[in-house]
Amino acid sequence: MLKVNLMKEFSRRDFLKLTGASLGAMAFRRFEGILPANRFQFPEGEKLGRVSVFPNYYSTPLKTEPHRASTTIRDLGQDELVIWSHEVVGSANSVSKRWVETPEGYIYYPDLQPVHNFPNIPLTALPEGKPGFWAEVTVPYVDLIIANPPARSGWYKTSLAQGFVPRLYYGQVVWIDQVTTNEMGLVMYRFNEKYGYGDIFWVDASGLYPLTPEDVSPIHPDVDPVQKKIVVNTTYQTLSCFEGETEIYFCRVSSGYDSESYFTPPGGYNPHRKLFSIPMGASSTEGRSGYDTPAVGWPIFMAGNGIAIHAAFWHNDFGTRRSHGCINVCAEDAKWIFRWTTPYVSLDAGEVSLDWPDHGTIVDVVQRTF
Repeated sequence: MLKVNLMKEFSRRDFLKLTGASLGAMAFRRFEGILPANRFQFPEGEKLGRVSVFPNYYSTPLKTEPHRASTTIRDLGQDELVIWSHEVVGSANSVSKRWVETPEGYIYYPDLQPVHNFPNIPLTALPEGKPGFWAEVTVPYVDLIIANPPARSGWYKTSLAQGFVPRLYYGQVVWIDQVTTNEMGLVMYRFNEKYGYGDIFWVDASGLYPLTPEDVSPIHPDVDPVQKKIVVNTTYQTLSCFEGETEIYFCRVSSGYDSESYFTPPGGYNPHRKLFSIPMGASSTEGRSGYDTPAVGWPIFMAGNGIAIHAAFWHNDFGTRRSHGCINVCAEDAKWIFRWTTPYVSLDAGEVSLDWPDHGTIVDVVQRTF
């Protein structure tokens, strides 16, 4: 089934064409094809792939053919970027048989996050009368500069310990509460994560797109909310959105690993909380590994134990089990599902929490037994 993605581009290019470059204090425009102000030179291509394998691996091989036994041209490290030509079918490394063809060779599809390089003309001040604004990363990545050292976040300290530059990645959603221009004339946004550890970061503003009301407007708001339902099939690792008996959206997911510690339990769920972005983490316990991830976008919390549908930028292995119990989807899918489900979340509100018996769009998690 083809994926339905209504209004996929309207809130970006088409909206800008219709409104022009000036929107008062919220004026912005994308500089497509122009590199952002940071010092990394991104490859020039309509679509790019970012190596996203850590912490499972440190690199992924570039192959002469889309087969694991073919010759390795070289190893590509975490965050290295390649031009994404097209997808091909090859041998399976784990479950997937999908590979990405690049001008240099072939890379296993699950190891590459599909990204674009869409820099923006930054805002030079906060919107008048607003404490801040929500923004989405639209370039492969942007480096973070901590504004209030020393770092408190586990993910930040781990990045430094492993020799990585702490970064935000394509598709992440963050709260910006200050705008400044540095000594080199570059506009910088201050990323202040709500519900985080208290760390505050400066980030190159050209890599972030300020979200507009149109970007988060509800999809199919005229449909009776009772008629909307999500079905997650953990056997086939799929998610379907239904309006009545009609499936109107389909995507692949990554649910919890097939183990007692990470299993995503089947059953009916009544989501109670939605917000644009939140840090997620868990301490290491017996039988469970710890994790700590900032700015997880478009979460819809389904249960009190933290299970949520949310975006995942740290892998592209959708269609296989590999979460700690949540339902991972790519950022594009997560955003569509977030907008389609109830309750609606406005930019000013940023989040909505409901008390029982009120709840959002019902989620049924099903599993086929053989």
